[in-house]
Amino acid sequence: MKRQSSIAVVTVAVVSAIVALAPHLSATGNGAAVVLPAPAAGVRLVSKPSLDTAIFAGGCFWGIEGVYEHVKGVRYAESGYAGGSVVSPSYEQVSSGDTGHAEAVRVVYDPSQISYGQLLQIFFSVAHDPTQLNRQGPDHGTQYRSAIFYRTPEQRRLAEAYVAQLTAAKTFSRPIVTQIAPLHAFYLAEAYHQDYMAHNPGAYYIVVNDAPKVEHLREQFPTLYKQ
Repeated sequence: MKRQSSIAVVTVAVVSAIVALAPHLSATGNGAAVVLPAPAAGVRLVSKPSLDTAIFAGGCFWGIEGVYEHVKGVRYAESGYAGGSVVSPSYEQVSSGDTGHAEAVRVVYDPSQISYGQLLQIFFSVAHDPTQLNRQGPDHGTQYRSAIFYRTPEQRRLAEAYVAQLTAAKTFSRPIVTQIAPLHAFYLAEAYHQDYMAHNPGAYYIVVNDAPKVEHLREQFPTLYKQ
């Protein structure tokens, strides 16, 4: 489903009603949202401030970006495209589903404040539903697939270990379909996609699909949440 940048803004009354329901909506579509178990590895913080990068994909990049922008230790998050064969693709090209790219988010963070393992826990807990194959909510197509694009062997090891941990614990009622693949390139999306949730808090798509994710982040990870 191709989203338009001119998504209609809902009335104040409707927004208020939906936001009031937000705490009762599941960010992952599996009933009442719950905090998943922390990764068995990859949660240790480094001793000195530095910057590292993680790449996640899980449906529309507006929501993934919006969630991580509210995480302490994340310096910034950017929407873009990863996993395909076309160099510097446009949103229209990716939306066709023919480029192989997924809508993805580049998360630049300080590992002395938040670990890669904690970012993974947030990704699987509140950012998206890892059991939906090539879709997420109202959006369908391979460009909306669940994916972790690793930059290093260590990121690959931690991502695979966490998926195995969640699978062994039967955390979800359906299999996890998250793709774990090497990052070959990340292409920044068009300017109007950046900080879309922050710039368009009243857009119907944001209120229904993405605002509840941020609310669940605040509720489930209060020590990691930032306004």
